[in-house]
Amino acid sequence: MPTLTEIKRDPRGQGERGEQLAAAWFIDREIEVFVPLLHTPRDFDFIVDWGGGPKRVQVKTSTLFRKGRWDIAVCTRGGNQSWSGVVKRLDGSKYDYLFVHVADGRRWLIPSNAITGGCSVRVGGPKYAEWELERGLPLAIPGSPLDSASPWRDSRAVKGDAL
Repeated sequence: MPTLTEIKRDPRGQGERGEQLAAAWFIDREIEVFVPLLHTPRDFDFIVDWGGGPKRVQVKTSTLFRKGRWDIAVCTRGGNQSWSGVVKRLDGSKYDYLFVHVADGRRWLIPSNAITGGCSVRVGGPKYAEWELERGLPLAIPGSPLDSASPWRDSRAVKGDAL
């Protein structure tokens, strides 16, 4: 089995899995989820309505755990070899909530006006603790090497979690 350093990262697959898990969280609470039909540049992934009008939700995922926190990238640095050097930061006026889902299943639903920082946000400490939700499924994509090769899998488990 390959080590974590040998595993090729699949950012698109990880992001899609995060969006699925986030949408499922809302659906489980009987909150309507509206997903755009086409993939277009925007600063939200879907819209939810739990009364009080529609809210735009941006979903971010992370498998990067260091110094006791999860690092969440909230900027884009291109995505192809012709990158112009321009960093696009997530614009808080274009989404209402940031749904964060990290590798061990921890997740947060943070209002956009509470997000501070430049290119990354660190969750897992006191700063965003009031918006942490109950733990969900691990982020690993079924059948991927991350299913069993994650160094945090056992060490980060909380008593009673079904990891």
